[in-house]
Amino acid sequence: MLRSSYRQVEGQAPKRARVGTAALGCPAERSSAVIGRASKFGFVIMRAILVLLAISASLHALPVPKTPPPAPRSVRMLQQSIPMPDGVRLAATLYMPSDAKPGEKFPALLEYLPYRKDDATAARDYPIHAWFAARGYVSVRVDIRGFGSSEGTPTDREYSEQEQLDAEQVIAWLAAQPWSTGKVGMFGISWGGFNSIQMAMRHPPALKAILAVDATEQLFHDDIHYIDGMMHFDEFELNMDLAPAMTGAPDYSLDEKVLGPRFDSAPWSLLYLKHQRDGEFWRAPVRPLSEIKIPCFLIGGLLDGYRDSIPRMFEQVKAPLKAIIGPWNHTFPHDADPGPQIEWRDQALRWWDYWLKGRNTGIMEEPPLSIYMQDWHAPDAHLKTVPGKWRGEIGWPPRNVANATLYLYDTHALYTGPAKPAVHQLRYVPSVGVEAGLWWGELLTDQRPADAFSLAYDSAPLKTELTILGRPHALLQVSSSAPLADWFVRLSDVAPDGTVTQVTGAGLNGAQRDNASDPKDLVPNQTYSLDIEMHLTTWTFPRGHRIRLAVSNALWPMIWPTPYAMTTTLQLGGDNGSHLTLPLVPPSMYAAPQFAASEPSEQLSGFQSVGFPWPGDWKTERDELNGKTKVTWKGKSEETYPWGKETDLESLTYVADDNHPEASSVEAEAQIVMALKQQTLIWQGLLTLTSDAQNFYYKYTRQLLNDGVEIKQKTWKETIPRDHQ
Repeated sequence: MLRSSYRQVEGQAPKRARVGTAALGCPAERSSAVIGRASKFGFVIMRAILVLLAISASLHALPVPKTPPPAPRSVRMLQQSIPMPDGVRLAATLYMPSDAKPGEKFPALLEYLPYRKDDATAARDYPIHAWFAARGYVSVRVDIRGFGSSEGTPTDREYSEQEQLDAEQVIAWLAAQPWSTGKVGMFGISWGGFNSIQMAMRHPPALKAILAVDATEQLFHDDIHYIDGMMHFDEFELNMDLAPAMTGAPDYSLDEKVLGPRFDSAPWSLLYLKHQRDGEFWRAPVRPLSEIKIPCFLIGGLLDGYRDSIPRMFEQVKAPLKAIIGPWNHTFPHDADPGPQIEWRDQALRWWDYWLKGRNTGIMEEPPLSIYMQDWHAPDAHLKTVPGKWRGEIGWPPRNVANATLYLYDTHALYTGPAKPAVHQLRYVPSVGVEAGLWWGELLTDQRPADAFSLAYDSAPLKTELTILGRPHALLQVSSSAPLADWFVRLSDVAPDGTVTQVTGAGLNGAQRDNASDPKDLVPNQTYSLDIEMHLTTWTFPRGHRIRLAVSNALWPMIWPTPYAMTTTLQLGGDNGSHLTLPLVPPSMYAAPQFAASEPSEQLSGFQSVGFPWPGDWKTERDELNGKTKVTWKGKSEETYPWGKETDLESLTYVADDNHPEASSVEAEAQIVMALKQQTLIWQGLLTLTSDAQNFYYKYTRQLLNDGVEIKQKTWKETIPRDHQ
């Protein structure tokens, strides 16, 4: 039953309105006796009371008539500082209706990030926060402690206890302001979505609803430090190792009292490298999803690495939920590349108006889940629009899912019947997987180069199209000649012309086969059963196409190579033999969701941002004679402010040695050039990370130059034992 047929009670799971003798205080089994002893007059009175109660309850359950949203208002920006109990003040920008009447009050919307609100994200912030302010909210952007214009020493990690305690103070402060109704919503993309979910778990009294975009509650398995539990390094960590060193705009103070604690704060990548398994470190910032008691609106992308959190929230959160999952990477839907772009702010407004203003917008009368069903498209890293259509579902798992099982055959085929026993072997090549991208998503090129170094299994050409919605599984019976091995599975669509489009995939660290918190070596040549759940996807395989499952032991540079030369085996055959399970769905029984096209956004005067187009500039060089492969990535972005110009340059060079799997490396450099009227400041971060069979060798140097002259430098250098990575 749709949630719209329930009365919505703020902060509680919806409850069905009930009317009957029990509502009058009589146990149901006694009701007939009570009525039987009543006089005829009393019976008539009781029946009348029951009828009136039923009518009253049914009217109470009806939705309040829908009211149109108010016309947009003019907006002003107000800079505030929010005091914390220890005296530190957090910098906030309040976007407010500028034509407020005396005594008029507004709900507050909070976005809480480390990403420098007064310069780096100002051009991005304004079209979002001003949009909500123009429609009757005070939309608030706050820098977390020690970042941007906020005071204090940077927190020692993402989602620290200090960050969350500060957030509780910010929410209470917003609720107590004279312009506030006392109700606060929290929203954000990525980091802001993460801490929105985390704050919903902590129950600050004034927080009434959240909206999280591209976020997850699983910090070890899902986040970018250990993708699927395996070591990963990309430009985000490079950027965040340098970001704390910067002081706030527009003066970028060089006063040692302000600059020193920031510049000397330890790089986060070093901390994360010391926690190579799941456990209390990764779990401390989050509580169980069942702890969430307030309504949650979730937006995700089928090309985004955090999309799996949405099915989990539908399964575990009892509070009202709403979700949109489109064919997007890590971005807001109104600015998505690839598209189709949709306007999400109008949907967010309906959400906020319903939960924070009590206005019936109809949003809870619609299917809670809207998801984009991707049609086949040729592999193209620069595709502008993903073909497909929207589908509505009333929850998770979707209705009428039929799991189809395809077994792996000795002929490298996929069939519906169990296969005869056979064994396939695969030599480990550490540099395999460049074509599969840097995380589970993205638009990719043809997968045939990666498949050539994998065990690949194809179905016969399909006689009719098949549509999947969910998380495919690959159950593999495997063994390894080495004590540590990773396994990766990739599901792809093979077109009649032979081109291969990757649909989804996943990996599993063999040492974490039973428990990611307690990894254990593999016993060489012992067979293990691995159930690898792939990441959420939708796809329609057209008639005449083939379904492919590719299995490998490397996916580089997404995942750091395991250190031992080896051969792995895949056992086929029998009812429990290696097989693939696909979640097939029929056409939806619900009306397709409709979304407005993206609206033009008003820009903040004097601010302009030009980011590099993802996936940036990639280059692969192979030295076949010596077995070495090098992948380089470069990115550049520029921001213009009224007081100067910022240029961000980032580069990473990954090296893998097929003859020496233990000897992998990454060299990375980040540079922030701030060209001001009176001086040019350059912050630089230089990282070298290498490995052998036993250890990681870490060196990071942070520098600050003023007009080309170095004025500060600090280096961190450590040897860290490998822990089943």
